Amino acid sequence: MTKLPDSLARARALLAEFPVVDGHNDLPWALREKAGYDIDRLDIAADQTGLLHTDIARLRAGGVGAQFWSVYVRTDMAGDTAVSATLEQIDCVRQLLARYPGDLRAALTAADMAAARGEGRIASLMGAEGGHSINNSLATLRALYALGVRYMTLTHNDNIAWADSATDEPGVGGLSAFGHEVVREMNRLGMLVDLSHVAATTMRAALDTSVAPVIFSHSSARAVCDHPRNIPDDVLERLPANGGVAMVTFVPKFVLQEAVDWTLAADENMRAHGFHHLDTTPDAMKVHAAFEESRPRPVATVATVADHLDHMREAAGIDHIGIGGDYDGTAFTPDGLDDVAGYPNLIAELLDRGWSDADLAKLTWQNAVRVLGAAEDVARDEQGRRGPSIATLEQLDG
Repeated sequence: MTKLPDSLARARALLAEFPVVDGHNDLPWALREKAGYDIDRLDIAADQTGLLHTDIARLRAGGVGAQFWSVYVRTDMAGDTAVSATLEQIDCVRQLLARYPGDLRAALTAADMAAARGEGRIASLMGAEGGHSINNSLATLRALYALGVRYMTLTHNDNIAWADSATDEPGVGGLSAFGHEVVREMNRLGMLVDLSHVAATTMRAALDTSVAPVIFSHSSARAVCDHPRNIPDDVLERLPANGGVAMVTFVPKFVLQEAVDWTLAADENMRAHGFHHLDTTPDAMKVHAAFEESRPRPVATVATVADHLDHMREAAGIDHIGIGGDYDGTAFTPDGLDDVAGYPNLIAELLDRGWSDADLAKLTWQNAVRVLGAAEDVARDEQGRRGPSIATLEQLDG
């Protein structure tokens, strides 16, 4: 839906003052898959429309002021292979920061985010997507933190030894004893516990254990679209007591109920053609396109995402919601949210629904900055009470 010029103008003016902190962008993985990390081939200073959802000009047009770059690796990369691949992803982000210093600024703290905003640069943080990236090692967790990773999603699409995923069969019933220790160590470090992708049992277990605010870096409302990747209302309702933030995602198969069945069929078609269902390489996208031609894809819109935010605001409160688009980590996007330039369309939609400027400032900027600062405060207290955990999976889980 095209927004009225007045709404878009108001949205852009608001984003100029309170830009978007986006919780999840998979550009590093897209650069790995599409260019082997060759950022001369895919230079985001140039227009990459049609190849990537993300480039600098479109980040600027979208009013993005801070981005958590995902340093995701697939779950079939296990053990030390996963650790090495995660390090390569971190190296990719560092290359981007070195190459585009006028536009991107490394950020490790809430104060760094504010400083980047003051300089007119995009604060760049990192989030590891899946506990497989630490290979059951708290020392590796600490190493990732030392390298700049400021959140870890406890699982991706598959269970790990100590935590259950939303899209796998129940394993340990949420978190194992070692899983609870991972959460405690993340609290001690000041690394945000990210509960996107995890089973609802894992969400609840993490909330029971965490003394710091948690985040959902890219998840929507299960009451609006009944997909296991989304957040149940009882969990949203716990966020005020925890202080955490749920960041709505734009992925059509998580926000539009009609897209759920279509996506299951499309994923099966991908596997039948020998591709991973998350593959976005050109050959994989040809298979997607052929399937879509024979079976038109249900299309989400800006209004679809706004419906989730309306519900999440009601369930969790305005202080506990944010935005995590999942750009360059999804094959499809909603109409009007085609790429990272689309955020003003969402803000304009919410303005038209009666959201106040104060509410939108919390949604876009203030909530995410607050939650990282709160995690830092907890970490200072925890580090005053105890040192690094040397517990192992074998010791705690047998």
